[in-house]
Amino acid sequence: MHFQKVSVASALLALLPATIASPYGLFNRQGRSKLGSIPYGADIYRCTVPGTVAVTYDDGPYIYTNEVLDLLKEFDVKATFFVTGNNIGKGAIDSASQPWAGVIRRMESEGHQIASHTWTHQDLSKISEAERRDEMLKNEAAIKNIIGKYPTYMRPPYSSCTADSGCTRTMDDLGYHIIYFDVDTDDYNNDTPATIQVAKNNFARAIDGTSPAQNKFLAIAHDIHEQTARSLTRFMLETIKKNGYRGVTVGECFGDAKDNWYRT
Repeated sequence: MHFQKVSVASALLALLPATIASPYGLFNRQGRSKLGSIPYGADIYRCTVPGTVAVTYDDGPYIYTNEVLDLLKEFDVKATFFVTGNNIGKGAIDSASQPWAGVIRRMESEGHQIASHTWTHQDLSKISEAERRDEMLKNEAAIKNIIGKYPTYMRPPYSSCTADSGCTRTMDDLGYHIIYFDVDTDDYNNDTPATIQVAKNNFARAIDGTSPAQNKFLAIAHDIHEQTARSLTRFMLETIKKNGYRGVTVGECFGDAKDNWYRT
């Protein structure tokens, strides 16, 4: 399915709240409507639905993402992909000359949740208000170009979106849930055949021996890394299954209806 392409500039003009200075003009501040009961503009680290493990991936799509999707399909697990619009030299996700739009459409068609990880992976606490909005709105426009809607969930690069910097207020205005994690695989520091076991151990240490009746987890990995796609992901999915948990999207682990995951 294809959608009419929206220019970044026109999308930003349509979406920016007012009285905020930006490269696209001066706008008056107005918050977006809030969908569902999950907090907006607040730091969220933990799932709420017992028996779930939210499987999440940051920084993609990339050359290994389809391998991750193949494994998720094999295990019948739905995950959340916090996508970045134009990072690590891969080109814009909605560029016709790149394969990423097709990968994102596959994510969506196979039931995975697509969320935002900003346009170019900047530290949102260290840039200006206008730059912060630009990071979010450009990614929205690109995602909407691909799947016809844009997310209400985001994860800040470097786990950095502070109240003092104004970042949490920005995310609240733009209508975003700020999602962190309580299980860090640390896969990005262990992307070799010799060290990926460290990431596996980090995941197993959190999950093994716990009761699904009482516990729930929100795990982070990165689909831009070879060992995550070819070793860690299968291990995570097997660990989830053997401990009696369900691997789910972030939205599912909060009991949030799918209609609340996106805006159009």
